[in-house]
Amino acid sequence: MNISLPVLAGQLLMGIVNGSFYAVLSLGLAVIFGLLGVVNFAHGAFFMLGAVVTYIGMSCFSLGYWAMLVVTPLTVGILAIVVERFLLRRIYKLDHMYGMLLTLGLAMVVEAGFQSAYGSSGLPYDTPAPLDGAANLGFMTLPVYRAWVVVIALSACAATWFLIERTRLGAYLRAGTENPSLVEAFGVNVPRMITFTYAFGAALAAFAGVLAAPVMQVSPLMGQNYIVVVFAIVVIGGMGSIIGAVISGLALGLAESVAKVVYPESSATIVFAIMIAVLLICPAGLFGKQS
Repeated sequence: MNISLPVLAGQLLMGIVNGSFYAVLSLGLAVIFGLLGVVNFAHGAFFMLGAVVTYIGMSCFSLGYWAMLVVTPLTVGILAIVVERFLLRRIYKLDHMYGMLLTLGLAMVVEAGFQSAYGSSGLPYDTPAPLDGAANLGFMTLPVYRAWVVVIALSACAATWFLIERTRLGAYLRAGTENPSLVEAFGVNVPRMITFTYAFGAALAAFAGVLAAPVMQVSPLMGQNYIVVVFAIVVIGGMGSIIGAVISGLALGLAESVAKVVYPESSATIVFAIMIAVLLICPAGLFGKQS
């Protein structure tokens, strides 16, 4: 099979861009499950809300793209605080299945509500002017916005890893999930810390939605297209593993794009094939801890 360099380079670029979205979304899921033990099926809805809230802010309130990069995650994070305080907090001591069913039902309600308000067709969302255009690299043309997405997404992943693994707050978060009574004895408000964790994971999903909106059409159902793949990526990396979510997201984004060139029929299923192979060899995932 003869594959030209520009075609291969273009697919690799799309793989890195998709992998960046996967990495940020998987990271939010990994943070929530690793620290709270909640299988958060509402993550796709938070991703969709990030894109829709940005569209509303820009079209109805004349807010700029740069402002929405901050406003949207904060807005969705506040909504997640309400969800955690009044819904999820009631089921933490129950089986993981209850959390999965609750968040799945919540996602369906949110998506149906926005579908009734805006319909299923995509909403227009232009690339911000400073990031419009493309750079000629000689062997391919690189869209500036896609390069920006990769840089800012990986920066967000690195900052999150540093926060969880290398700061005192991250140490409190990890300790609070292992032994909340001991952490509370040191004067730490563990319930508030748990609320912050869930809001932070939802804000990461919303941040990914802001970045994704100019690349794909804004739709109330856009989260459904990503969430199943993202769950597979989290399983491959290891449930709750921060570094596993990031590396697996990037790697599988590239694998998916290469498959579209080499064997297009396999591109929709390659992530799940890799998941099966990984689980057969390493049931806890590539970076997960054996129970």
